[in-house]
Amino acid sequence: MVCKKRSAVLFAVALLLTVAAFLLSLVVGRYSIPWTQLWSDPYAARVFFTLRLPRTCMALSAGFALGVAGSVYQCVFQNPLASPDIIGVSSGASVGAAAAVLFFGGGVAGTALWAFAGGFLAVLVALALSALSNRQGIANLVLSGIVVNALAQSVLMLMKLTADPEKELASIEFWTMGSFADITLSKLLRTLPWILLGLAGLFALRRQILLLGLEEDDARMLGVPVKYMRPAVLMLATLATGTVISATGLISFIGLLAPHIARLLTHSSRFSTIVLAGLCGGALLLLSDVLARSIGSSEIPISIITSLLGAPFLLWLMCKKETLYE
Repeated sequence: MVCKKRSAVLFAVALLLTVAAFLLSLVVGRYSIPWTQLWSDPYAARVFFTLRLPRTCMALSAGFALGVAGSVYQCVFQNPLASPDIIGVSSGASVGAAAAVLFFGGGVAGTALWAFAGGFLAVLVALALSALSNRQGIANLVLSGIVVNALAQSVLMLMKLTADPEKELASIEFWTMGSFADITLSKLLRTLPWILLGLAGLFALRRQILLLGLEEDDARMLGVPVKYMRPAVLMLATLATGTVISATGLISFIGLLAPHIARLLTHSSRFSTIVLAGLCGGALLLLSDVLARSIGSSEIPISIITSLLGAPFLLWLMCKKETLYE
């Protein structure tokens, strides 16, 4: 009973903080838009509904998706340091975005599409390499992801070497730092259904996800077809993560930081902790976006802010005498 009350309080606090961050993101920016102007000034209303509101909704959904997906990766890989990088999602998306810039003009829609395809293809290759190996298991899948990540990074460096330093290289580098500056209503509407599809699949498989966090033999004894369920869960998490990355560029630390915060608060690994990680990710990314567009004369790439927030937290976590993962 005490545990349930504590979980309810934590969810209520996290939800209130997320709502507060959402409202703050709506009113804070380079150009202030008072609520009263939305009904009296057509220009202010157009800016709010086509730019400011979609950007805020994208930051919330991206943070929630990265928090949930990061928690799922850590559960499935049984590794508190697991992230989209571990199976090549981020590096594959970077290669796809670079290819769009170099060979197809680098339009917003084209870059997003190629980034998504690159991330998804990288995961498919990692899963295929793992399946072809004589050794099965989490360690083999992680090694396959490391191989794919290394190959993708090599291809990306080669693309950077051949890119025009004044135009193409700058576009590639800016994309890898992440930004919500290009988010519009049409881009949000194209992106959000795929994020929701990935999250809905993860929520539907919540029991299997928790059982995948056990030893393989134990999971099989409890009726989970590990050989098929693990790739299915990873593809759903990749669908949500890859869609976010394709729309915003690379966003560091949120998928790693939010699950740690949720587990520190709940001291458990139930699915409710995964949902709490999503709320923490949403609040963190909303606040990071507010800082990115308000603390400087020009907008700061979002990954700089998230790294400045995430690195000290992980350093503090390392210095703790007791951790959740021993």
